Amino acid sequence: MATTVRRAQLTLDAAPLGPDNPLPALRAPDGVHALDERSRQGLPRDMARQVGYEPLRSLLPARIRDGYGRERAERRVETVVLENAHLRVTVLPGLGGRIHSLLHLPTGRELLYRNPVFQPANFALNGAWYSGGVEWNIGATGHTTLSCAPLHAALVPAPDGGVMVRLWEWERLRDLPFQVDLWLPEDSEFLYVGVRVRNPHERPAPVYWWSNIAVPEDHGTRVLAPADEAWHYGYERSLRRVPVPTWQDADRTYPLGSTYPADFFYEVQEERRPWIAALDAEGRGLVQASTARLRGRKLFVWGAGQGGRRWQEWLTEPGTGGYAEIQAGLARTQLEHVRLEAGGEFSWLEAYGPLAADPVTVHGADWAAARGATAAALDKALPADALDAAHRQWRGAADTAPGERLATGSGWGALEVLRGGLTLPGTPFEESTLGEEQEPWLRLWRTGVLPTPPEVAPPGPALVAPHWRDMLETAPADPLTEYHLGVAQWHAGDVAQAVRSWERGLAPASSRWPLLRCLAVADALAGAPERAADRYAEAFDDLARESRGGESWTAAESALGREAMAAQLAAGRWAEARAVWDRLRPALREQGRFRLLAARLLAAEGHVGAARRVFEDGFEIPDLREGEETLAEVWAALTDRPLPAAYDFRMRPPG
Repeated sequence: MATTVRRAQLTLDAAPLGPDNPLPALRAPDGVHALDERSRQGLPRDMARQVGYEPLRSLLPARIRDGYGRERAERRVETVVLENAHLRVTVLPGLGGRIHSLLHLPTGRELLYRNPVFQPANFALNGAWYSGGVEWNIGATGHTTLSCAPLHAALVPAPDGGVMVRLWEWERLRDLPFQVDLWLPEDSEFLYVGVRVRNPHERPAPVYWWSNIAVPEDHGTRVLAPADEAWHYGYERSLRRVPVPTWQDADRTYPLGSTYPADFFYEVQEERRPWIAALDAEGRGLVQASTARLRGRKLFVWGAGQGGRRWQEWLTEPGTGGYAEIQAGLARTQLEHVRLEAGGEFSWLEAYGPLAADPVTVHGADWAAARGATAAALDKALPADALDAAHRQWRGAADTAPGERLATGSGWGALEVLRGGLTLPGTPFEESTLGEEQEPWLRLWRTGVLPTPPEVAPPGPALVAPHWRDMLETAPADPLTEYHLGVAQWHAGDVAQAVRSWERGLAPASSRWPLLRCLAVADALAGAPERAADRYAEAFDDLARESRGGESWTAAESALGREAMAAQLAAGRWAEARAVWDRLRPALREQGRFRLLAARLLAAEGHVGAARRVFEDGFEIPDLREGEETLAEVWAALTDRPLPAAYDFRMRPPG
């Protein structure tokens, strides 16, 4: 059977993504994946260097995606399907290019964990992310900002004379183009995935890449990799070297062998072939292998404890089985970024397919025999030399121009290619993809002037790269230009200049709230909570007067209202917090974040019983952050009773 590629649609119960948060993400990432100082001591030299290499100062220019809810309805999702006699591969180009399903046709077995719903949750660097399938994480430590974003997709001639699917985009945190080529050769039991990340700039760039593969989690599944040690990272933010498979009297290669969510980064020696597999009680399941560049391997587990189980329920619908993640990356751990020289590229080939090994050996007490049997089964099914040869074949086709377009991504790559005069064979970022969000920046580049919007609206997305900052510095000064210049200066670490720019823009501004909010964040981070509270109160009053209604204004009121209330509470200003609450639209007060703020405010006003009733009446926070413990902390301040299970998302041991 020749390989076919077709467009199709998938019907899912899905929660809408909603509008992006219009407030610029000035604060640094939340530190869920930060490493405590004690753990840094004694790390291997190369790991320590890469752990400290170019951490993110902010999420700019990405916007926070927190406009989703938890009410799902049936929705049709566009897909691209590759199929041969052995595998059917379903891809979601409009949702990060994720592989949603990898079905082994001869047995009818789904090799991945396939989430039956689309439910965004706050796990991506910029918010919205969803579980299941195979995702492509690029940018910085964590789930990519493109988790729920559309990618460009097109058909490309495959090295074997067939056809493959190319996905590509411009990653904005690091300003790097990348491509993912999905190649399913005729009569192959393995899907090949060719990945290339390029640095078209005249400076080195930090690169992060991890392919995350969700696999069914049950009591019989064991994860195997060619390693005898691993680096354990838990949400207590410590990194330690531990033995594989058994540590602290539990076999950690079984996903339910841990109590709390945790990462196990396997120490794969350079002389060993890199691979990872998840095999069930019968010794059958999925294997992922790659060429040598992609050396890192990891197991992520939710654990058997209450918090991990609650998160699993949160991410899907009741009755769905759980999952674990097997992963492959450029470095040993996800706390590291790898230096890519100016004008350079990283490329590799991954393979995904079914694997069967002797179940008695795979699940036996002899770990060396178990991983040895798995490695032997892989070598028989897909020899390393064959994968290396396929990589060379694919690399020869990586520059081939795409043909028929299947999906369209963002226009940000086109803007950068146009401005920089870049040539990127194989990944065209065409001018026709430029849209409304890019238009002001295109005008700035062409005319030297950032245009004033034709009507009053929340400010559009910011750009913060040095070349855009230089253009803003020489553009005619007006409030909007000063606002964007301050955001770019802030991202560059020049806090004093950013504050000066925002203050200059404030005097002549008719719309003051965007500048006041930026200044309030600067005050809060400078340790001036009272001044921050003053500016937040003024900003929210200004927004409430100016708001025109509609989705973008409601998103602005929600985002600024949350920050303003939190700032008043932090400064001990209960009356001012109540004033913000009173000006909120009634629909906003029903949002989970505001219900939690209401409980905090009631408690601060001395109405502890009323605050507790907010919890007892029930509420949900759709954008509850990975590792966030606010629910537990507020509950503990209200009562000595145990935290109700519905609110127990704790991901680390007490204390």
